[in-house]
Amino acid sequence: MRRRVVLVTILVVPLLFELHGTSSAQTADEQTAAPPALESPAPDLNVVPDPVPQSPQQDEHRLSERTEQERNDAVFMLSELRGNVRMFPADAEERLKLAQGLYRVGDLDAALDECRIALKLQPGNADALLQLGILLMAKQDGRAAATALMEAILLDPELTHAHYALGNVQYSLGNIKAAIQSYRRAIELQPHFPDARYRLALLLKLTNRDQEAAQFMEEAAIGGVPQAQFFSGNAYKSGQGVAKNLGRAIFWWTKAVEFGHQPAAETLAKLRRQALSADQTDRRRNDALDGFRAYRDLLWEEFPDYSRSGDQDTLGTTLLKDHRTDSAVATLLQESYALSDTALVELVRLYETGWDRQLAPFDKKILGCIETTAAEGFIPAKKALARIYGIGLGVAPDRAKAKASLKGLPKQDVKTLIDELSLR
Repeated sequence: MRRRVVLVTILVVPLLFELHGTSSAQTADEQTAAPPALESPAPDLNVVPDPVPQSPQQDEHRLSERTEQERNDAVFMLSELRGNVRMFPADAEERLKLAQGLYRVGDLDAALDECRIALKLQPGNADALLQLGILLMAKQDGRAAATALMEAILLDPELTHAHYALGNVQYSLGNIKAAIQSYRRAIELQPHFPDARYRLALLLKLTNRDQEAAQFMEEAAIGGVPQAQFFSGNAYKSGQGVAKNLGRAIFWWTKAVEFGHQPAAETLAKLRRQALSADQTDRRRNDALDGFRAYRDLLWEEFPDYSRSGDQDTLGTTLLKDHRTDSAVATLLQESYALSDTALVELVRLYETGWDRQLAPFDKKILGCIETTAAEGFIPAKKALARIYGIGLGVAPDRAKAKASLKGLPKQDVKTLIDELSLR
């Protein structure tokens, strides 16, 4: 029977790979240069480790910021763990729990000591060897970590986290082939392991297996890894390992933005400016507009029970008519960021009026969307923003901001808005 995920919390260093940032040399040509399809990780053990979730049903190894309460709880628990070890000094499991507690508060040396004591008390404990290996990773002792992890695997070949951690160490030591094998084994043992698929995809890319890399990267993207979503978008943009598809690229970049991935947000902003700028060639502008249009079409695939009733329908407006409060506003936001005039107009209406008891007027997320796309040159958003600040809808009236929003609009639109808002 396949071994379950270890019952006690197993410690893992989840990010041994750092992605290369955008080079400063790109700034001179940022409007024309395509983002890299997949960037290579840099070998670096100087990272801060985090605990791993216990449930295999969850997206494993997902990082989350610790709250102040969690940090206080860790200190409080450490006191209890110390007390347990004083009562049962020869209990290897209590020693391991104390090692975990020390790890959480950042005392790696003391955690290593407790882990080694546990191994003296119980030499054949695979979990203890796994913890030892991970602590050595955190101490940047890759070779000793690899030895401990391989010993853990010899004792328990189905210890998924040991294979994953060993893949990280093997990469840091420059043994890419062995790292690939470790990640493959981790995926065999735990098929729902998107982070292992992401790491494997990066290494396959390094070995020029673009098609297989793109496949694993998209599987990791589906599993919710934001970096994988970003790189999958890049792959579809440039056609590395997959057929070029700007709509699909925008789809994955947008997913990454939902997880707060800043490079994806910057990529989408750049593409919107390309679609809206009069300085761009017709071809580049139309390519970007076509990409956003294709993305908006893709959104319908997530709601197969719905279909368009007319050319002007968007998914968001359709969901709104059907009182789908769970999805309508979020979809309208997605479509507005994807430059849908119809969705933006509907979103502006919701901003001013709210929606029954489901949405209060003057929602900040809606205002953020209007402000962002207006700054990028989206004409319906610029008109809406001029009205919002000219009248003072949910904000303090600001005639200067209202007038600034009118810049770049057709003269007739400017005249109409000035007359309506009395901005002369």
